[in-house]
Amino acid sequence: MLLFLIVSFFASVAGAICGIGGGVIIKPVLDLFGLASVSTISFLSGCTVLSMSCYSVGKSMLAGERRVEMKTGTPLAVGAVAGGIVGKELFSYIRGLFANQNTVGAVQAACLAVITGGTLIYTLYKAKIKTRHVDSVLVCVLIGFALGVMSSFLGIGGGPINLVVLFYFFSMDTKTAAANSLYIILFSQLASLISTIVTASVPEFRWPVLGLMVAGGIGGGIVGRMFNRRMDNKAVDKLFICLMAVIIGISIYNMWHYSAL
Repeated sequence: MLLFLIVSFFASVAGAICGIGGGVIIKPVLDLFGLASVSTISFLSGCTVLSMSCYSVGKSMLAGERRVEMKTGTPLAVGAVAGGIVGKELFSYIRGLFANQNTVGAVQAACLAVITGGTLIYTLYKAKIKTRHVDSVLVCVLIGFALGVMSSFLGIGGGPINLVVLFYFFSMDTKTAAANSLYIILFSQLASLISTIVTASVPEFRWPVLGLMVAGGIGGGIVGRMFNRRMDNKAVDKLFICLMAVIIGISIYNMWHYSAL
């Protein structure tokens, strides 16, 4: 059980620093070790990310920080709520299509590898890409919806795709995008959890493991927030790029491993 705590803590530290939630690390790493079923890992990952983002966003607001741009962040969060519910239903539907649940794991791993790969390419070349300044509430809601669907379906909370969207569509710098990403993740994961409970689709899990992962998520949020305040945008970008490279490698391996089972 110690491994669950270690993975959730260090993933949440990185998640709080970069604004990727931590689920994009927790999900593929736990899949790699095969410590639980695909559904259980997705659920535990989502709960961990929710606890970390709840602490980080709450602490930021109590401290009077103004990195979250409410004019765009709130419509994005509203869209993410709806997307989180739809993404959870999509996961349940895909899971029901296959008798072998490992196939679902392979599909998730493949999607994560593609999304993370695209994110890495964008991050490497973002200085050369002209960004936009979207201010339409409707467009913000639709973008949030798409983010919510992807994060909930993949069980990653929000992940790197949030940052790319915030970079490109809203011209945010790295640390501002990280704060807004965690704000979006908080609402999408809360909606996903409520949907799971209401539809009675909570997978089997051990309460001590959930407790350790939530503790790791909050602890990681505390430490990650401290590091984020001391790091500049370039340092956060470098950490983000390194994480993406590692996640792509793990996702490709997981895709192969699940396909072979």
